[in-house]
Amino acid sequence: MVTSNLPRVRYQRHAQFDEASWHSILISVLRGLAAFVVATAHLRAAMYPALRDVADPPLWFQALAFTSGFAHQAVLVFFVMSGWLVGGSLLNRIGEPRAVANYAIDRVTRLWTVLIPTFVLTFLMAMAIGNASHADIAGAPDNPYSAFAFAGNLVGLQGVLLPDFGNNFPLWSLANETWYYVLFPLLALACMTRDHVLRLACGAALVAICFLLPGAIVGYFMVWLLGVAFSRIRIECSTGMRWVWLLLLVIGAGYYRLTGELDAFELSTLGQDLVCSLLYLVLLSSLQFSAPATPAVRRLGDAGKFFAEFSFSLYVLHVPLIGMLHHGIRTQLGLEGLLPSDPLHTVLFLTMLATLVMMAYLSYLLFESRTYRIRSAIKDGLLRQQPRADGRPLSTER
Repeated sequence: MVTSNLPRVRYQRHAQFDEASWHSILISVLRGLAAFVVATAHLRAAMYPALRDVADPPLWFQALAFTSGFAHQAVLVFFVMSGWLVGGSLLNRIGEPRAVANYAIDRVTRLWTVLIPTFVLTFLMAMAIGNASHADIAGAPDNPYSAFAFAGNLVGLQGVLLPDFGNNFPLWSLANETWYYVLFPLLALACMTRDHVLRLACGAALVAICFLLPGAIVGYFMVWLLGVAFSRIRIECSTGMRWVWLLLLVIGAGYYRLTGELDAFELSTLGQDLVCSLLYLVLLSSLQFSAPATPAVRRLGDAGKFFAEFSFSLYVLHVPLIGMLHHGIRTQLGLEGLLPSDPLHTVLFLTMLATLVMMAYLSYLLFESRTYRIRSAIKDGLLRQQPRADGRPLSTER
């Protein structure tokens, strides 16, 4: 017999993006936290020896090594949330006029407003520390500082045909994202459009692109699509059931942190990442209700939104910044690395970590924060409609 205490799964026609809901607050918090974990992991790897190479590691260093080891799951969270937010948003608008055109502009401005200045800064920082020169710009396509790498990384060719620009290795995930932004509208139109010619063309393009892309990129499209699918699912359950599921999520993430493959996103890691994605998405789908308007919840929401806003800048900029900081302590302090047992080195590490966050926020203020203004200007220029017969302009798409 089914009781009212059992969870109920409901389909919803539109993805919900209400910022006052618990799931939106959780998304914001995790976006900021995920970027911070990735930056911390890479800074630790650059400055400290591996935990297994330290004879008697202090407790704090063991905690740092363990928590920063969740960088793999942090990147996975980005894929899941991208599917939920980007794919879910497109499905909300797929039947509207110019939906795909608006979507394309949204995606290009989201990426390029951050990536173009980041690539310029990366090149300037590499020149400052002697890792690049003007001659590299005209270099061969396999030169990570060449114009080929610059342009190719803007359209997701890193790891496909070209190296990561400036050897900024986290950019590999942007190739995945870029191709998912292309694949999903093709899939949506192939399944939903009534134009048979367009359906056939989109289906053929989808198959051709998947055939040409590396298997890992295509395989992890399943994770992205899970995010899209769960944006249409609402799970109604008790608070106790949500806490139980949160515990399962923590246990699952911890288990794969200790036993899984954490160095790369390959087809061999897809199984473990699908499990973690499902655990996260079930929890997220069960939190689609309004959070109480208490001061503590408002502070949590404001903090999550603040850090989420520049999480992209932190993600793409932290590796070039680490290179600069490492060069500085080597030339100015004579240190090739840091010692976990030295308190002054601990202070130096925390100072470097704070510098990464502050410089990423400054980059956000200068560039990423202007995304919506640039996006609106492009839409006004490209998608402006003809005036009506009475002379008043028609409204443009959002």
